[in-house]
Amino acid sequence: MADRKHFLFLNVGHFLDHLFMLIFATVSALALVDEWGLSYAELIAYATPGLIAFGLFALPAGWFADRWSREGMMVVFFIGIGFASVATGFANSPTQIALGLFAIGMFGAIYHPVGLAMIARGGKSMGLDIAINGVWGNMGVGCAALFTGFLIDQTGWRTAFWLPGVASILIGLAYLQSFKDRLSTRNAASASIANGPESGARDHSSSAAWRSTLIRTTAIIFFTTAVAGIIFQGTTFALPKVFEERLGGIASTATMVGWLTFLVFGFASFAQIVVGRLLDVYSPRSVFAVMAVIQIVFFAIMPGLTDLNAVAVAFGFMIGAFGQIPINDYMIGKMAKSELRASVYGARFIVSFAVWATVVPLIAWVHYNWGFDLLFYILAASAVAILAAVLMLPNRLPEAPRSAAPAAAE
Repeated sequence: MADRKHFLFLNVGHFLDHLFMLIFATVSALALVDEWGLSYAELIAYATPGLIAFGLFALPAGWFADRWSREGMMVVFFIGIGFASVATGFANSPTQIALGLFAIGMFGAIYHPVGLAMIARGGKSMGLDIAINGVWGNMGVGCAALFTGFLIDQTGWRTAFWLPGVASILIGLAYLQSFKDRLSTRNAASASIANGPESGARDHSSSAAWRSTLIRTTAIIFFTTAVAGIIFQGTTFALPKVFEERLGGIASTATMVGWLTFLVFGFASFAQIVVGRLLDVYSPRSVFAVMAVIQIVFFAIMPGLTDLNAVAVAFGFMIGAFGQIPINDYMIGKMAKSELRASVYGARFIVSFAVWATVVPLIAWVHYNWGFDLLFYILAASAVAILAAVLMLPNRLPEAPRSAAPAAAE
């Protein structure tokens, strides 16, 4: 029971992490362009500091988690991001909101290296567990647009920062109360999460071929992480604005735009469950290649579409964008040593979120000069680059030797 309860807390944390990081995407598109008299391109530039922080602090977060306490870092995440969100809701200028988003990004950086390190522990169902956790995160992506659009219409944009902020603080206190006995035991909770004991692996580290395959696979993981970051941020951040511009015939209010964005994100996110099950059976190379092809096709046909056609094609490319998310995390979980896993995830996410920070100015520049059609061609080209890299993956992952210590000692 305690294991599943902890897994639930980690899933809720993933939901909140992505929700907080995308509240401003909807607020800027549907509220602040009118209230502050700035263009969409000008406004979203102020999200860049938060996205930089989201990447920059991932590596130290993983480092502290491996050397202090993963549970302790989760407490810092829940409570810290909650207070940061509440403070952001009081912003009265673009500079103030940029500072608030930086704080949200700094605390938000904790979740991915720490939470995933406690979930990706090997075992026969690791792919599915990572996928379930990914669905929670993507539901946070979808709910950010839905929740924020509804509150803009009903109470104003500030409440969209205040309400989830207070909720996160309360959840953090509940987490602390539930697992305070583990905070003094270094990384104890990683012994109790979902998957069971770490699987053993034969030590091939002396093999030159094994080492070469490991280096090649790691390079591909980090390359595809960077390019996938362009796709994920380009779709999730821009889609509320894309829908606001292109769905005039079926969505006339912020709430309707939020609902349609939520439905696309929400239903597409369940592709991760399918991908997770496939990863537990087939090679990551085969699964990854299919997701890349799906993205190429639907990004290429999106330009010029409006209303229901745009919604249907957006659903298609989001299946590919969300479906690919668990794959790199699965490969790292298979390859990384247990005692270093949070640090490795931190390195992976610092690459991903550093790319996120560059994509926001790219969206602003492309939208201002050419509109969103060019953005979709850029995303299609990115998916082609991913496919080319994925085809160089080995059929079998080079699993690193596991720690000789029992899992409970993590």
